Amino acid sequence: MHIVIPDDYQDAVRTLDCFSQLAGHTVTIYTDSVTDIDALVERFKDADALVLIRERTAITEALLARLPKLKLISQTGRGIPHIDVPACTRHGVPVLVGGGSPYSTAELTWGLVLAATRHIPQEVENLKAGRWQRTFGVGLHGRTLGIFGYGSIGSIVANYGRAFGMNVVAWGRSGSLERAQADGYGVVSSQRALFEQADVLCLHIKLNAETRGIVTLDDLQAMKPTALIVNTSRADLIAPGALVAALQAGRPGYAAVDVFESEPVIDHPLLHLPNVVATPHLGYVEKDSYETYFGAAFEQLSNFLSGKPASVVNPEAVTRP
Repeated sequence: MHIVIPDDYQDAVRTLDCFSQLAGHTVTIYTDSVTDIDALVERFKDADALVLIRERTAITEALLARLPKLKLISQTGRGIPHIDVPACTRHGVPVLVGGGSPYSTAELTWGLVLAATRHIPQEVENLKAGRWQRTFGVGLHGRTLGIFGYGSIGSIVANYGRAFGMNVVAWGRSGSLERAQADGYGVVSSQRALFEQADVLCLHIKLNAETRGIVTLDDLQAMKPTALIVNTSRADLIAPGALVAALQAGRPGYAAVDVFESEPVIDHPLLHLPNVVATPHLGYVEKDSYETYFGAAFEQLSNFLSGKPASVVNPEAVTRP
């Protein structure tokens, strides 16, 4: 079987232990991203299977219509907003999903919290340029950490906040509130209250039709001028342009982001703001996480080929010609 893996920016997949699961198959790996449909067709035209790295490449009806050899897609992780699943079903292409680990994103989130509150990136650059102590940081102990979405990642970040002596409060769906209270954390009365009270606010909710734009400009402007908002989930959780406008107006005072509306990013308004720390979507990009994500994706592919399909999002595509 010819397997194509696009968007492996670091050329990391072939170095993973789990890559041995693909022994005996022809594997083609691309280390850059393309969006032009003709370029994608050229890369994928001989593929029997695609293994996709998160949401880096969109799979559309127009693309599928030009890939008659494609038999299946194995997705790293469970998020598939970039895949037109009904179109895959019409073209008889099963979509397999795997699992992942919450720890890598939670760890990066906390790294961004520390980097932004203590101005670590700025002071590293100052020191390299011969400048000594130019900023004034803010401590975390005794301050309020707001968790928007108390799920697998949010709960880990809450534990980090507790270890740093922060007052942790949460908001989200009823399930989030119940889990947070069961773990001994406070809950607030509303979404607006979370934004008003938090000194550090971390977004940990999934992006879907209901949550797209759930964070409004009014929410952001209700934050303290000393507050920090951290987004390692999805950029589209925040209304278009709202974060830049709010930061320019001074509420909140700071932001740390790992995600952007369109990736990879060459330029973005947030990158020009002095009160922003930004990273290029590194939340899940570490070896243990990749072993988990790709190990599951390769295992799902092997199971499918051996006649034991599992975790198929569109099972009706399995029997479709």
